Amino acid sequence: MSTATIQTITGTYFQFLKPEEHDYPIHEIAHALSQLCRYTGHTAKFYSVAQHSVHVSKIVPHSMALEGLLHDASEAYLGDVTSPLKRLLPDYTAIEAATEAAIAHRYFLSHPMPPEIRTADLTMLLTEKRDLMPKRPVDAEHWPAYPDIKPLPGIVVPWASEFARDAFLRRYYELAS
Repeated sequence: MSTATIQTITGTYFQFLKPEEHDYPIHEIAHALSQLCRYTGHTAKFYSVAQHSVHVSKIVPHSMALEGLLHDASEAYLGDVTSPLKRLLPDYTAIEAATEAAIAHRYFLSHPMPPEIRTADLTMLLTEKRDLMPKRPVDAEHWPAYPDIKPLPGIVVPWASEFARDAFLRRYYELAS
């Protein structure tokens, strides 16, 4: 076995250079995403990728909800690497693309994902920034502007990781049935 592997919660191994060989069980994805904090942990309170994914799944058209839920599933294996850092890591970007393609194949999703998923993801980004990140006068220098995208009206209240895992699984089974 290659040394470029990680052991998952199920006891199996994920091979970074052979992502097409992994099974991607939904409970493995849900568990890992519920333990992974968005924004590399720089939120006022713990806020999981699983919770973010559930929210994205609810703001896209219903026909795309499963894609919305699983849009960040690769992060269960690769971590939540911030976009500015991803742009500096071409090898990571290639591994991420291969992992996203393998997950899309496993769950019969579009690849690449439709633009509506990206719009919903950005809507959540702006909502999360408003509700979970510190307010600073220099934000405009560091956060990209999306004039056509507005944050959601409600307030994001972070969930405990176990709740986020269970909500992710409930949403998956609701959409997969």
